[in-house]
Amino acid sequence: MKFLDQAKIYIRSGNGGGGSVSFRREKFIPNGGPDGGDGGKGGDVWIEAVDGLNTLIDYRYQQHFKAQTGHHGQGRQMHGGKGDDIHLKVPVGTQVLDEDKETVLLDMDAPGKMELLLKGGNGGWGNVRFKGPTNQAPTYANPGQDGQERWIWLRLKLIADIGLAGLPNAGKSTFLSAASAAKPKIADYPFTTLAPNLGMVDLSPSERFVIADIPGLIEGASEGAGLGTRFLGHVERSASLIHLIDGTQDDVAEAYRIIRGELEAYGEGLADKAEILALNKIDALTPEAREEKAAELEAVAGRRPMLVS
Repeated sequence: MKFLDQAKIYIRSGNGGGGSVSFRREKFIPNGGPDGGDGGKGGDVWIEAVDGLNTLIDYRYQQHFKAQTGHHGQGRQMHGGKGDDIHLKVPVGTQVLDEDKETVLLDMDAPGKMELLLKGGNGGWGNVRFKGPTNQAPTYANPGQDGQERWIWLRLKLIADIGLAGLPNAGKSTFLSAASAAKPKIADYPFTTLAPNLGMVDLSPSERFVIADIPGLIEGASEGAGLGTRFLGHVERSASLIHLIDGTQDDVAEAYRIIRGELEAYGEGLADKAEILALNKIDALTPEAREEKAAELEAVAGRRPMLVS
């Protein structure tokens, strides 16, 4: 399934049904009074966070969502039925933003969470409602109230326990596939991973956690270079980070500084998260080179990295 983490959609709640203008007409009651029923309420627009979804791809192919108009009232004081609601199902972690793409309206951060986006219009009153001492036979009724409409953005921020950070080709996808059941695309060229991947790590039948492999960052990503900041949002919700450094590159200290600089430039608390530093691909290094690279990282990071391959 293709990954899509943002979508702009149009939503509209249903108009209320119109009230009825009707009079009681029976064989022995030629001049019966008004009996027009009320119109039904228009359908609402709801949004629900659903487990098992991890992409907004469905909203690429359909961008307009309109709830049903309420049914019109009828004679004999028969009220119209309510219009059908629209339910938008989104992955857990989806945010609803205003059209300006800045104002966060809702955060669908829990499975089963359901929120009302737009309320349907009220149904119009039938003419029986307007009968009074001075008007025994009203010939008018209310139309239904208009529904509401707006454009919104859906933005997915994956919810993972741990985020994998590192330059392109640091080995993040290989690490994810080895640690979990995820099967990300793996190849020996930069930006193999073009979208976040999630992997579930089972420690025991009752203990598990989720790792998110975020597409590789490069220097200047916080200003839009490479894949930019778009995917950094997916690690905002992570409790901690695993920072992978490719041990085969010439300057491991500079690789560390680049990623730390981008995390700090992005903000949102990314640079303050607990971080596990790991020197990767040590199987390709001699014992002497491993120790040299580990010492370089320890000097710049202030702590010794874990050695992994």
